[in-house]
This record gives sequence, structure tokens and C-alpha cells, in this order.
Amino acid sequence: MNKPLSQKVSQDQIKEEYLDAYDEELELELDDGLIDHLLDGFSDQESKDSGLDRRLYFKELFRLQGELVKLQDWVVAKGLKIVVIFEGRDAAGKGGAIKRITQRLNPRVCRVAALPAPSIRERSQWYFQRYVSHLPAAGEMVLFDRSWYNRAGVEKVMGFCTDAEVEEFYRSVPEFEKMLVRSGIILIKYWFSITDEQQHLRFSMRIKDPLKQWKLSPMDLESRRLWEAYTRAKEAMLERTHIEEAPWWIVEAVDKKRARLNCINHLLSQVPYSEIEHESVTLPTRIYHDDYARNPIPASMYIPSKY
Repeated sequence: MNKPLSQKVSQDQIKEEYLDAYDEELELELDDGLIDHLLDGFSDQESKDSGLDRRLYFKELFRLQGELVKLQDWVVAKGLKIVVIFEGRDAAGKGGAIKRITQRLNPRVCRVAALPAPSIRERSQWYFQRYVSHLPAAGEMVLFDRSWYNRAGVEKVMGFCTDAEVEEFYRSVPEFEKMLVRSGIILIKYWFSITDEQQHLRFSMRIKDPLKQWKLSPMDLESRRLWEAYTRAKEAMLERTHIEEAPWWIVEAVDKKRARLNCINHLLSQVPYSEIEHESVTLPTRIYHDDYARNPIPASMYIPSKY
């Protein structure tokens, strides 16, 4: 019988969560050329405390994001269609990984599909119907932040569907995914795996952080109580939907930074690509007219210069 989790959270664990939040802001703002200079402000001890050396993390993240840009160009040039599914428990780090993948990419090429709960009309449709409209056309990548596997997870555990509907899902999904692959779609499926203790920590941190409390829905809190039911559902899902045409890949996600780097690195390995040569870009000469003059804008239209 499993023992209840300790309610004590170490100072190192709390520090790691906060450091990761700060690192996220740095990732959004830093230019690759500035990384070494700006990271001089972090001590060696701080780098060690984060589990993965932060210099290595940032350098590898920027390098991998550069490769993602090359992959994006290849997808467009070759007309590829890629679907990447991200599944895992609440707070497993799926959103953070997706954010790092899309951060430097063209949203017209790489987009995220994060569907809300189905409407009454959608619940009466063929189960896969609402997902089909989000599948990629040629030259597109779609990242599903949760997917049709909701039926095998949250819908099953929370009682939103019947046992017969779950069984029909298990019969249908392998054929559905084989059909997608036969149609030319590259389908890649990731499960982000965290421990009971790590989810407890991340939920606790979200409760205490007013900027992240919105991430905790009543459904998330209920999923915490039903950890074991979700485990049984996950095990059944992996066993019955791990097919040769679209296998599951497990991402060890207790360490967020390693999980992101490992996931991006693996994703790049799943699609053979080469760098696409682009014509050099030349800025055109600006046209000037002697009779051109900008009309003045009333001062009342400007926002206050508070900063």
C-alpha cells in the first residue's frame, strides 16, 4: 500500500520552481548573442542548484530552436504534414515544452491545438470529428496540447463517458491513426511522465503563486485526488494504443529543463531534414517624394509616457 506523501517541501525544490519561472522570462527576452554576457550574473552554485547547468540549458535550447527553424523550412519546402501529440498528467510540463518548440517558429506553419471541453453538439458527433478539422495541410505542423486521448484519460476517470465508449475508442484509435499515417501525416506521440511527489510540489507552488493560480481548475484538483485512477487509465492507454505506425514516446519530466531539451531533440530526430538554402535578402531603396509630409497627430491620441 502506498504511503501518503509528505507535506514538507524542501527549500531547494521551491527555489528550483522559482528559478525555472525566471528562466522562462529570460528565454522569451534573450537574444542568442547576449546569453553568455547576461548569464555572468548567475553564480556557479546557482547553476548547480537548478539540476541542469543553466548555461548549458540556455545554449542547448537556442541551438535546438535553431534546428527547429530549419525543420520548419523543410516542412514548408517539402509540403510535409506533421502532428505532434502531447499528453501527460496535469502540471507534467506539456505546455512549457510546447512553448519552447513554438517560441521561434512561424505561427502560420506551426500552430497549437488546445481544444476546450466539447459542446453539446460536438458530443453527439463522431468522437474524432472535432479533431479532424485541426489536422495540418501540406507545409504545416500542429501540436496538440492534449488530444483525442482525452477519452482514455480525463473522460474515463471523471465519468464523462461510458465504459462502452471507452472500449469503442480503443478499437477505433489504432485504425484512425493508421489512416492518418497512410494519408501522409507524420504522427508523433509524447507522454510526459512525472512522479506523485513532483505533481504535489507543482500544484502546491501554483496555489501559492497568484500569477499561476489560474492554471489550477477544479478538474485539476480532482485529478490530484484521483492519482491512482489516472495511473490505471494511463497504463491501459499506453498498452492498447502503442502501435508500430504511431508509437508512444515517454518523456521523463520531473526535471523540466531536461524534459524540454530531450523532447525537442527527439522530435528533430523523427523527421529527416536538411537546411534549405534561401536567397539573400536585400532591403529595397526607400522612395522619397519632395511633396510628402507627415500629418501631425494630436497629442491627446498618445498614451501617457509613464515609463
